[in-house]
Amino acid sequence: MSAADDLADLYRDLHRHPELSFAETRTAGIAAARLRDAGYEVAEGVGGTGVVGVLRNDDGPTALLRADMDALPVAETTGLDYASTARGVTPDGEETAVAHACGHDMHVTCLTGAAAELAAARDTWSGTLLVVFQPAEEVGGGARAMLDDGLYDRFGTPDVVLGQHVAPLPAGLLALTSGAAFAASDTVRVTLHGTGGHGSRPETTVDPVVLAAATVLRLNTIVSREIPGSETAVLTVGTMRAGTKENIVPDTAELGMTVRSYTRAVRDRVLGAIERVVRGEAAASGVPKDPEIAFGESFPAVINDADACERTRAALATVTPLPVVDPGPVTGSEDVGEFATAAGAPCAYWLLGGADPELFSGCSSVEEIRDRVGELPSNHSPRYAPVIEPTLTTGVAALVAAAREWLPAR
Repeated sequence: MSAADDLADLYRDLHRHPELSFAETRTAGIAAARLRDAGYEVAEGVGGTGVVGVLRNDDGPTALLRADMDALPVAETTGLDYASTARGVTPDGEETAVAHACGHDMHVTCLTGAAAELAAARDTWSGTLLVVFQPAEEVGGGARAMLDDGLYDRFGTPDVVLGQHVAPLPAGLLALTSGAAFAASDTVRVTLHGTGGHGSRPETTVDPVVLAAATVLRLNTIVSREIPGSETAVLTVGTMRAGTKENIVPDTAELGMTVRSYTRAVRDRVLGAIERVVRGEAAASGVPKDPEIAFGESFPAVINDADACERTRAALATVTPLPVVDPGPVTGSEDVGEFATAAGAPCAYWLLGGADPELFSGCSSVEEIRDRVGELPSNHSPRYAPVIEPTLTTGVAALVAAAREWLPAR
């Protein structure tokens, strides 16, 4: 079997067997076994389920290559013959469908292939490869968990942090921007308290469902009315839970939301406005108890170093005949930047196209490509899955080229 066929089989296997954050035991075991077969020193259980492979190859700089492993609580609807039917349990104890709706299975497969290729060619470069398979990116805790578990004390500090994220761009296309590349992320959970009662006598209640609805509408004015047009923020209410039966007014309602931003000033303004709106709407409804506001998962923006991007862009340009485009800032979030910040090292993190190139026929500009991307299933959609080729071949080659750019040739 060819190396390409082997990796394609690995990808299909990982796609069929997704695992939730901090539960990536099967995926981690496969990654660790592959690294050992390639000749790496391997440590498992770093930061929970993380895997680290180290390949020391004489004196020289250390390059960190990173892939995230976790999947999402999503029921896949792609119709692929290798679609996930897996089930898992959320941290809240709820059973859920699980799918690789963000493409982390592609990340793992590409890094596995790149690690093997770089190990096989170790007589052509010098330095140290630090290969990191990270858990729990989706909850923003995996990078921090590995760092807190002594990642750099145990395995060495990198001189550069490199990685990629698959996206619904044309497969074969690579995209890299300097500066703020991925947004900071914050989650907020709100519990609204009312006074329950019979649905036929709402006048005897303080209805938290109505309060929740009014709060959601008002929250959606924060970005449009309080953030300048020259700045960027996203506020999305992703969950709203209340009640058990049609004719019962419940005592409580819960809201869950995500906030994306690129600067500390905008982040603080949005989070402050959320608290003001929630408390204001609750007071206007005459609630018997103040709302509870909990600020949860939080991780900073990914800031790509300008010089590192220029250097890495030149390497990526050797991988594909297509130009390496500048996608501008992405409002999605990533915790890969924590590895670079903790090391005091530059970060170069790029996008890997994963959509069928035929879907982009007739597009002759970056703007037309962006328009077409907007029509396709996005990451986190139950319909999202990258095409295996040329995504896989391009992703492996990109990681290899970027690593070799930072590791001196012999």
